[in-house]
Amino acid sequence: MEQQLDGEGAASAALLSLYPFAGEQLKQYVDILASRGIEWGLLGPREGGKLWSRHVANSAALVDVIPDGVSVADVGSGAGLPGIPLAIVRPDLEVTLIEPLERRSAFLTLAVDELGLGDRVRVHRGRAEDLRRSAPGLGAFDVVTGRAVAPLGKLIGWTQELFLPDGVLLALKGQSAEQEMAKAAKVLRQCRLRAEVLELSPGPGLPGTRAVRCRRDV
Repeated sequence: MEQQLDGEGAASAALLSLYPFAGEQLKQYVDILASRGIEWGLLGPREGGKLWSRHVANSAALVDVIPDGVSVADVGSGAGLPGIPLAIVRPDLEVTLIEPLERRSAFLTLAVDELGLGDRVRVHRGRAEDLRRSAPGLGAFDVVTGRAVAPLGKLIGWTQELFLPDGVLLALKGQSAEQEMAKAAKVLRQCRLRAEVLELSPGPGLPGTRAVRCRRDV
């Protein structure tokens, strides 16, 4: 347990050093995850000691591969990962958190309000594949993100109308990235998408991760 706490402390210190302007919001969000997030069942009780190192750092790994000033849709947002950490450390982004389940969307709405992000973060309760029909005003997004939502092929099917023809899908996949790309080969061909594995790091001394980036093959 002591080693885990040391790692968690190092992760929080590294992230707060990288984003000093966002430090208070990041700490407030972690407090929300540690309390309501676990109480409401969005995260397991054992995740309480890994919030900085496993969840916030993993989300922040996407920061450098998202262009400036774009619109982002976080599909199956759950507890707001990666969408809320991205919105906190990237104030240039307009973020939509898409979540079909009532309890999770209620959690997201409360968190966005408490964090003071309501001017550029919205919560949409519904399924990603229904969003263009149920909320046509949202339109397409420059970037769609997903973390622990679904296998890549299914995720593409759910989100292709949200990021095509000109946007990208960034799916956090870790060590399963190549395997998921291989399984999604048929879907990638049908949608004329090019996929690549990105090696990501949220910052020095922080655990890295991997994502699959999908975009139109031109």
